Amino acid sequence: MCNRIIACLDVRSNDDGDLVVTKGDCYDVREKSSDGKEKGRVRNLGKPVALAQRYYEEGADEITFLNITSFRETPATDAPMLNVLQETSKNVFVPLTIGGGIRDYKDSDGNMWSALDVASTYFRAGADKVSIGSDAVKAAMKWWADGKKGSGKSSIEQISSVYGAQAVVISVDPKRVYVASKDDIQELKNKKGHTVIQTKTPGPNGEKFCWFRCTAAGGRKELDFDVAALVIACEALGAGEILLNSIDCDGQQKGYDLELIDMVCRTVTLPVIASSGAGKPHHFSDLFESTTSQAALASGIFHRKQVQIEDVKKHLKSTKHPVRM
Repeated sequence: MCNRIIACLDVRSNDDGDLVVTKGDCYDVREKSSDGKEKGRVRNLGKPVALAQRYYEEGADEITFLNITSFRETPATDAPMLNVLQETSKNVFVPLTIGGGIRDYKDSDGNMWSALDVASTYFRAGADKVSIGSDAVKAAMKWWADGKKGSGKSSIEQISSVYGAQAVVISVDPKRVYVASKDDIQELKNKKGHTVIQTKTPGPNGEKFCWFRCTAAGGRKELDFDVAALVIACEALGAGEILLNSIDCDGQQKGYDLELIDMVCRTVTLPVIASSGAGKPHHFSDLFESTTSQAALASGIFHRKQVQIEDVKKHLKSTKHPVRM
């Protein structure tokens, strides 16, 4: 099976109200002043349809749109984002994934929209898969609280029951939490059920162990719920794939968090897409050599042409990792 290279486009409105592709640095999409104290304008790295077309022509195996604009509050009637999907799907013939705001909600007119309604709208506009973030965390926590039982009403269950598991991707936004003492490790494992690993990247005070905290709302809300528990529940609820981000590695271009990715790959049988941290072609081969992940996602290095998709694939082919050229 070939390894997949996926281009990711974070889409939102800029300060002038235009829909643009942006990129965060540890999830912060605004430019910073030279001293790092003041925030400037939203980074504008191009137009979503044009960039998606470019990545298709350059050999991307899939394209993912993450809708981080305010329109995601009413995703089923988000005309700008739906138009992006419709226009992209006319000339881009690789799988398209869309994420952002997929959940049950009530619009300003009082109409109720289910997560299935939202997903169906995206599929009709040209998407092949939907990516669920915060709502997946909510569903997973409920699954554990209910004794490892689904309700049939979660966004994951609704969508996978109609469109199949392959149409449901779970977007995970974890953050490292370092553990200081053996007593803390035992409490986390025994009382809270967290998965604690020994790390080769010590914490700020030399800590040698850590766990990975789930976040919601685009990384803004931290939860006392760990990633291993999340992915176990999501697999049981009917998800078909995990998109594994890393708040700590986002925008740093020092490589993927291989310890996090390896832990998740060992926890579930679902395919895992690695995201956050790629900066060089060898970071992709490092991923495929160190984990069982078969898909790697990147954004900023592709947007700025620091690394081309073709460069990544040539490097992977030269290091004996199968790719579609």
